[in-house]
This record gives sequence, structure tokens and C-alpha cells, in this order.
Amino acid sequence: MEAAQAPSREAAGSSEQRQFDFWLGEWDLSWGDGATAANSIYHDFDGRVIVESFDGRPSLELQGTSLTTYDPVAGTWKQTWVDNQGSHYEFVGGLRAGEMELRTETELLGRPALLRMRWFNISGDTLDWAWERSDDGGRSWTPLWEVAYSRV
Repeated sequence: MEAAQAPSREAAGSSEQRQFDFWLGEWDLSWGDGATAANSIYHDFDGRVIVESFDGRPSLELQGTSLTTYDPVAGTWKQTWVDNQGSHYEFVGGLRAGEMELRTETELLGRPALLRMRWFNISGDTLDWAWERSDDGGRSWTPLWEVAYSRV
């Protein structure tokens, strides 16, 4: 049996592999009427996986983590999210017109729905993030949660 060949360092540094680097770092998050949270995002596994550690306390009793990686064969980003509420989502997407967008299909309240996350208005020290839902196959989106990120 032939051993699998290790991925090259060059692939880990490809331009596609670096598209999510804007999200790396320590962040203060805010939304609504004064709610706050913290988010820590860093590379692991030879720079091929982005690890997120979200803590919404005390504003929100939500803690979660995600693992995000670029799939060069599919040409897409893939993210797995889990949290202390028992949620588990698998997202797929990519960079479009300066915005990062990841989507998943799910069932909510007995109805099929699309969910998406968008990272936009991206600058060196700030960005906006939105959690949105579509009940019409992605033709229209309803905002569920909008968060402002500020780099610590």
C-alpha cells in the first residue's frame, strides 16, 4: 500500500487558502442594544484549518466553535459549527465580490430553509457579519442576527 503524499507547503499558502485571513485575530463583537461577545480566530494544523472560539457571555448564553478549511478540489470553503445549544451546521461557500459567504440547507420548524453567514464591509480592524435565512431558495434573505466586529 502506498503512503498518501503530504500536501505541499505551497498549497497552504495559495491565494485561495488565504482568503479567510481577514477573520484571524482577537475580536470584540457587538449587536443590538449594547450586547457584546468575544471571538478568537486562529490558524492550526499547518495553517490549513481556521479555528473559531466564540463566547457570547454575559450578553448571550452561547458558546461555540467552528473549524473552517479550504477544499482545493471543490474550490470552496467548508465550515463545521457546533455549540453549547446542541447546534451542528455544515456550511459551504466562498468569496464573492469582496464578501465571504457560507451557506447550509436545513429544516427549521418543519420547513426547508437556507441559512447563510456573510462577512462584509471588511477592513483591517473592523468587519460586519450577518446570519440570514431564506425560505425561497435564496431569492430573498431575512436578517436574523447582525454583528459588528472590532479587532482587539
